[in-house]
Amino acid sequence: MSEHIVSPKIYVSVFLALLVFTGLTYSIALINLGPFNAIVAITIAMIKSLLVILFFMHVKYSPKMTKVSIISGFFFLLILLGLSMTDYISRPWAGSFSKAAQQDTQQR
Repeated sequence: MSEHIVSPKIYVSVFLALLVFTGLTYSIALINLGPFNAIVAITIAMIKSLLVILFFMHVKYSPKMTKVSIISGFFFLLILLGLSMTDYISRPWAGSFSKAAQQDTQQR
């Protein structure tokens, strides 16, 4: 099995893209987006991890079964993050319900 030779230009461009995304993460963290801060930060982190996996781990030039394994891992990660974000976003709603329940029990 012959290995694919990756040009140093690609490594440098991916490294620069990672630096840009790191700066973007820092810049976005300074802006108050409310509950969307975590969503934007996780999205940028996933893009950065995708770049690392594709180029530095050579998955882009790997056999199809390796790509299927990576894609299924990302699919389950998206499920996990989606369920975590629903919990994260709905926490303020639970606070209002618990306060109403406390007031209701105090009135009885």
